[in-house]
Amino acid sequence: MSTIKPFDPFRSERLVYRAVEDTPADEAFVHAIQRDAEAQSGASYGLLRPESVKSSNEFKEHITNCLLGAIICLRPVDGNETAGEPVGILCLKANPPSWAPHRWTDISIDVLKKHQGKGYGGEAIKWSLWWAFQMAGLHRVQIRAFSFNTGATKLYERLGFKEEGRIRDHMFFAGSWHDGLIYGILEDEWRDEQRKAGRDLTSCIGERT
Repeated sequence: MSTIKPFDPFRSERLVYRAVEDTPADEAFVHAIQRDAEAQSGASYGLLRPESVKSSNEFKEHITNCLLGAIICLRPVDGNETAGEPVGILCLKANPPSWAPHRWTDISIDVLKKHQGKGYGGEAIKWSLWWAFQMAGLHRVQIRAFSFNTGATKLYERLGFKEEGRIRDHMFFAGSWHDGLIYGILEDEWRDEQRKAGRDLTSCIGERT
């Protein structure tokens, strides 16, 4: 007999994950993320240009069409489980329905500049892997990086991703060419790491067993 009970899966140790809403506050937050040219230069293939509100609203619409699109928020310190201040955006992209048998997705993540360096991005990616493998039944999760963004590549490797491919001279930035990297993690690899660390796979916050 199963010991699992209904629970709220949209939380991790310090964070809460909620839907993007059609509100002026969420529109302003998405725009603040998108207009951070430094962050976009390390994550986007698009030619850098000043971000318009219209372009940010188009990205906001993209979030709602993802397999999982969420605003990353702080959990209030008073113990209330409702979402607090937003700090970033997490997306697990949706593939065409005809690709469903392949059971994989691609992660993208952005953290607002003032909240970077606090480990929120790593925590959100860890949670997204739990959601992908334990809730969505996926088999593989991948994430992309540019070869010059060593902060991102070190983080992905620390979280258990393996470099699976390198596309040479895939991005032109700041006057030179840079490789595009593909990192991936399989469900069995993720489960093995969780068991080695003694974590409860049924817990969205990775509690120790």
